[in-house]
Amino acid sequence: MNVDQPRAHAEQETEPAASPAGTEGAGEAGRPAVSVVVIVYNDAARLPTAVRSVLDQTLRDVEVVVVDDRSTDGSYEVARRLAAAHPGRVRACRLPENSGGCGAPRNRGITEARGTYVVFLDSDDVLERNACRNFLEAAETTGADLVSGLCVRVHVDARARKEVKWYPWLYERTRTLESVSELPDLLVFDTLSTNKCYRRQFLLDEDLRFPVGIHYEDLLFSAQAYATARSITLIPNRVYDWRVADKAEAKSISNRRDEIANFTHRMEIHRRVDRLLADRGLLDLKFAKDVKFLKHDLVLHLRELPFRDAAYREEFAAIARRYLESIDRAAFDETEPIHAICAYLLQVADWDNLLPAVDTLTNRDKISSPLVERDGRVYWCAEHLDDPFGRHVLDVTGLGHHIKAVDRMFLRNALTSYESSGTTVRLAGRVTNPLGVIPPGARLAGELEFYARRPGVRFQTFRFPVATLWHAGEAIAWEGSADLAAVRPLGIVDAVWDVRLHLDVDGVRTTTRLTAAEPGLAEGRLPVRPRLSRLVADRIEPVVSSRGHLSFRLVPDKKANVLVLRGVHGRAATLAKSGYRRARSLRKDLTSGDTKIRLYHEVFSRLPVRKGLVVFESHLGRQYSDSPRAIYEEMRRQGLEFEPVWAYADGPAGFPDDATLVRRWSLPYLRALAQAEFWVDNQSYPLKLTKRPETTYIQTWHGSALKRMGFDEAEWKLKSREEQAEQQRTLDRFDRFLIRSEHDVHTLARAFRLQERTLLRVGYPRNDALVRARWSEEGDGRRERGPLAAELGIPEDRQILLYAPTFRSRGNGQKRFELPFDVERFADTFGDRYVLLVRSHYLNHVVLPPSVRGRVLDVTSYHDMTPLLALADGLITDYSSVMFDYALLDRPMFFFAYDYDAYVHEDRGTYFDLLERAPGPVVRTEDELHTVLGSLEEQSVKYAPRREQFLADFGEYDRGTAARSVVDQFFGQWRRG
Repeated sequence: MNVDQPRAHAEQETEPAASPAGTEGAGEAGRPAVSVVVIVYNDAARLPTAVRSVLDQTLRDVEVVVVDDRSTDGSYEVARRLAAAHPGRVRACRLPENSGGCGAPRNRGITEARGTYVVFLDSDDVLERNACRNFLEAAETTGADLVSGLCVRVHVDARARKEVKWYPWLYERTRTLESVSELPDLLVFDTLSTNKCYRRQFLLDEDLRFPVGIHYEDLLFSAQAYATARSITLIPNRVYDWRVADKAEAKSISNRRDEIANFTHRMEIHRRVDRLLADRGLLDLKFAKDVKFLKHDLVLHLRELPFRDAAYREEFAAIARRYLESIDRAAFDETEPIHAICAYLLQVADWDNLLPAVDTLTNRDKISSPLVERDGRVYWCAEHLDDPFGRHVLDVTGLGHHIKAVDRMFLRNALTSYESSGTTVRLAGRVTNPLGVIPPGARLAGELEFYARRPGVRFQTFRFPVATLWHAGEAIAWEGSADLAAVRPLGIVDAVWDVRLHLDVDGVRTTTRLTAAEPGLAEGRLPVRPRLSRLVADRIEPVVSSRGHLSFRLVPDKKANVLVLRGVHGRAATLAKSGYRRARSLRKDLTSGDTKIRLYHEVFSRLPVRKGLVVFESHLGRQYSDSPRAIYEEMRRQGLEFEPVWAYADGPAGFPDDATLVRRWSLPYLRALAQAEFWVDNQSYPLKLTKRPETTYIQTWHGSALKRMGFDEAEWKLKSREEQAEQQRTLDRFDRFLIRSEHDVHTLARAFRLQERTLLRVGYPRNDALVRARWSEEGDGRRERGPLAAELGIPEDRQILLYAPTFRSRGNGQKRFELPFDVERFADTFGDRYVLLVRSHYLNHVVLPPSVRGRVLDVTSYHDMTPLLALADGLITDYSSVMFDYALLDRPMFFFAYDYDAYVHEDRGTYFDLLERAPGPVVRTEDELHTVLGSLEEQSVKYAPRREQFLADFGEYDRGTAARSVVDQFFGQWRRG
């Protein structure tokens, strides 16, 4: 609904009520089933579309009540014409004066409505065609006072009309709640009033009305409705299309965040909702709402601060501080660190640290503070550390900035000076230097780069060397200039140009964007010569992007621009643009996954198989490791004549120099797979690629199984017959599957439904080194640590423990693994006896605090696990298959199964009871872990019989000869001579 107008006063005017509409559905005699209240203000053009979406409902027993908020553009006249054209189905009324918001017209609609149920619709939106029928069926079936369905934001002025579902996880299935407390996310996130259907008598009995004279009325009304409803039904149906015009000249109320009154209204509504929840004893909901306020509501306004002057900032802070005092401090721990940091710094009015923090808030992963290390922890800033709560909030150790190299950092680059003269712009700035990652003696170089924002028209970039760079306290200062006469945009299609600074530190590059830290810093136009002539544009001016970065925009001559725009929208230009778009679409199609799969099957697979070509891959190309590596190195050791190809996923670093390296899913990769005589990997080549009959697939796999796998998993069993058949086809590609024990036969082989002829009982090539290490140790009674211990800096007088847990998923795509024990306590307790190596699963990563340096080491980046196992004096794990490999060394093992019941009974389940067969103590708590780690020698002796039995059960075919056996069987014919 468009409410971008001041109040207006006029006499009361109401259209006489029309006769009731029909009796179909749940409507009482003489009443419609559903009344849809359509509110309108100065939106005459779109009102008919909204009303038509109601009249076209598949449920016919629906009336439309149009309430005009005293429009000045003829909206009311349009409403009256609609009422006249649809007597008995459309009624129109208008308020005596403009209310300035949505509350008053909706309240009037509740009064005018005659239906058993009421739905609200804004004049610029539409109802989905089956919305009223789905609402009514759910309400009548469940007796709910309130039914809510899925809202979809439709970006109407986007070329592809992008659609975004509004909190879809709330509407994955139909469910009825006896109280909103059963699903706090509903009250916290879906605060819309328009994707809902209300029993009208419920609204009347509870006297539910929208607040008037204040914005964000939906938040309070929805909270009241949720809190008072006797039951709430959620349906998985799309019911409401929220049409968003991103390029609209007039912003909606919620988007006018540059107005301090807007923020004032939001805070007042939040206070009213808080009082409501407190009065009803819904404290858990209040806490969930506090978290959402810190993560969402406050963030929306904080992002505006860099663009506002000092007066606005001070007034904003004063309003926010009063509300922040009511926030439960525990809510700070439920947000991302930067959310909590910004809220705290705002509360203490620390602008020097807050504004850079807002830069990080807006630009995820940007490091905008120099950071500080105190007592082995890393903090956002040096201030406020004497405040216990401030110290807690500002602790950013867990973000892991202290372990990042400079080329992995996105650093804040604050623009400090901007001057222009003629065609030249002179710039200066300061690049944040967190924890001194750029040392004082580093060789520094830099260049400014100008490039078109739209990638599709980025035909050329323009670079200018930075004249001066120097250390300036906690930052790297720089000064440079660029003659924009050299920048030759095409014009029209590349109207916006971004700027970045590439900073080289001792030959290592990091890239920064130029943050315009203060409003009004960059001003003034410069001449420019587009390739399409100066008729397109003759000047370029600095602008600040929505993320606060310096950009430049072409400024066309107004008179000439009229002719240019006429040409741009003419027939010839339309044909040219459509041709360009077709070319881009074709290029996209040619590089798509489906096209590559067709190329593989229809082109590459028709090429002859190349004898001696072997494609190796480990863990989906992420590593040069495991049994494929062991087989490859054995082939090299034997001097075989073959053509090796190694696949990599992220980059070729660490892969062998004496092999052809191909990126996974690239065309060379697909061609190599299609023509290979052998595939060797430990997980799976792309599932949709059919293996040719002439190709032999050796599947080494990556570990014996404790947890259920393949078709033994409940998830696989629930798949359709077609999905299971497709999965089986990918497994049937295996020509040989390596087995290390009969346990593998009864678990992995059965779960993958492999034929007996496929099984190769030779053990795992990666474990040959472990078997040989045990032989050596038993032979002379001595342990050889080798070069890895020295590389890691481990003292000779320290024993080494390896902590290697299984994969942990945190949801939402997050890969960071939280250690399940206090690593600082561990270091303080055992640091004089042990060095702990932490090796998280290759799909996870872990962050260690600076306080444990030298005592606890993160070795996750070491792809090959075997040297780490050979180095360790003892293993700590949970359910990882690493237990089966480490058993070959006959050294102490400890099982920290802190979530055993959940893992075994609620997750995938296991093939055997770890508690009964573990070759070492199984502990549930950190204290128990510390107790059993007291002596490795004692544990070694105590569990020796169980380790022996465990090895016999799960490693019978690991005899130290697996790699040689595989090479002899499949590749021996390639020996020279």
